[in-house]
Amino acid sequence: MGGAIFQLVVSDGDIKFYVDLKNGAGECGFSEHEKADVTITMADADLVAMADGKLDGMQAFMSGKLKIKGNMMLAQKLGSILESAQ
Repeated sequence: MGGAIFQLVVSDGDIKFYVDLKNGAGECGFSEHEKADVTITMADADLVAMADGKLDGMQAFMSGKLKIKGNMMLAQKLGSILESAQ
C-alpha cells in the first residue's frame, strides 16, 4: 500500500520523520530519508489541526501552511493511506 517513501518535516521544531511504504512491510523513523519520494513540510500547530480534522489538506496547501517537494500526487494519497491505517 502506498508504494512510496514519505518524509514529513515539522518546521517550527525542525523534527523530521519518514514513513517508508515502498520497501518490505513498511518502516518509520525519526530522521531524514535520503530517497524520499515526497517531502511535506508544515508547522506543528497545523499538523495537529489536520490530524484533528480541523484543517483540510488542500486548504493548508493553498494557503501556504503546507509545502510539498517532490511527487505531489503521492502527497494526495497520504491522507487516504493514514485513514485506512486507523
